[in-house]
Amino acid sequence: MLAVQHPPAPVSSALAPEAVARALPDQVPENAPEHCPGTESEEAGRAAACAGCPNQDACASAPKGPDPDLPLIQQRMSRIRHKILIMSGKGGVGKSTFTAQLGWAFSSHFAGKDVQYGSETLPSTEHTKVAGSDDDHEEAWQGQQKQVAIMDIDICGPSIPTILGLNGQTIHSTSQGWSPVYVSDNLCAMSIGFLLPSASSAVIWRGPKKNGLIKQFLKDVDWTGGLEEEYDDDDDDDDDDDEEVQIEEQENEEARNGGASRSAQIQDASAAAPALDNSNGQSAAPLIDYMLIDTPPGTSDEHLSIVSYLNASGITGAILLTTPQEVSLQDVRKEISFCRKMKVPILGVVENMAGFVCPSCTGYSEIFYPSTGGAKALCDELGLNFLGSIPLDPRIGKSCDLGLSFTDEYPDSPATKSYLDVIQRIHKLID
Repeated sequence: MLAVQHPPAPVSSALAPEAVARALPDQVPENAPEHCPGTESEEAGRAAACAGCPNQDACASAPKGPDPDLPLIQQRMSRIRHKILIMSGKGGVGKSTFTAQLGWAFSSHFAGKDVQYGSETLPSTEHTKVAGSDDDHEEAWQGQQKQVAIMDIDICGPSIPTILGLNGQTIHSTSQGWSPVYVSDNLCAMSIGFLLPSASSAVIWRGPKKNGLIKQFLKDVDWTGGLEEEYDDDDDDDDDDDEEVQIEEQENEEARNGGASRSAQIQDASAAAPALDNSNGQSAAPLIDYMLIDTPPGTSDEHLSIVSYLNASGITGAILLTTPQEVSLQDVRKEISFCRKMKVPILGVVENMAGFVCPSCTGYSEIFYPSTGGAKALCDELGLNFLGSIPLDPRIGKSCDLGLSFTDEYPDSPATKSYLDVIQRIHKLID
């Protein structure tokens, strides 16, 4: 059976072919009665062989108490400001592609770089209205660098490693846990794809094993990496600066009053300096600005797991993707129902593959006919935010295959403008 426990050693071989093969059959204890269905089987506790079995405590049917890992998950996730689920009831609508583009945009368009809107370049540190945009659109991106993490919980069909250009990368273990794979200094990712021996290796798992890996992504991954040390160093510098300012003010006061000794003044200044929460040797302030969680289609084990694990630390919301045709909208309605039942805030709906703009003649064609009005009509009907439509562009697929940011590679594409408009609306909603 696959055993990816903290800390793995070595992590890169944790999903060797033999380990995957051992993970396929259900667990059957050595002292189990004949015809035992396995401790993780759906029949556990129901089959006739389960009566009087000595392995009740290890069985999936055993009564469950509070999960002892939840406090650790809450502690890890408390360092992440926004946790955003990218969801859709339908497969093939572009969730992974959108997640990657959102991650690139949040990390690069906040990183002090100039922002390209078609033929016009706007300095990222200015607050200039975007040329040609609607009045209600967000102003140009600020220059402050944002830290972004992408978590791929599509266990059986991980696409994030390919789309981010990280194929062949492996996970490494440190004393703090698993280290995510970095695309850039402020964009990292975690996926089961980094644990597989090859990109074509199949993961044939039942729900409990998927849930176990998702839990490990949350509790065993050192998402903040070296940011904690950097943050603490910055805070130490800030404290020193604050103390120097207070001492200078007190010296001026002493000169005016001609009174108290300087040493007493310094002690008072030190006592008055703002203190950090160092109960764990760290500040409790968030270090990751955005965690984008790429989910598989449907409303099944992975979705239930991620929502239940993140409840304590809070979920910012879900972004739902659909294509314009009714067959996709039907499944998105199921996802909306799931979010409402699980009390997950819905940030809005994005309509992907909404028409095709020819890169040669700029002619427009509808590929998926919106017979019921598309995502806009759905949002009007259900009272949701319509975040925008993104047209098809063949170069999006090319960028995904090459592991490149589409919006950076093709700034003049109509799809790029649509992406950036949608992403700005998301930024405006959560910040």
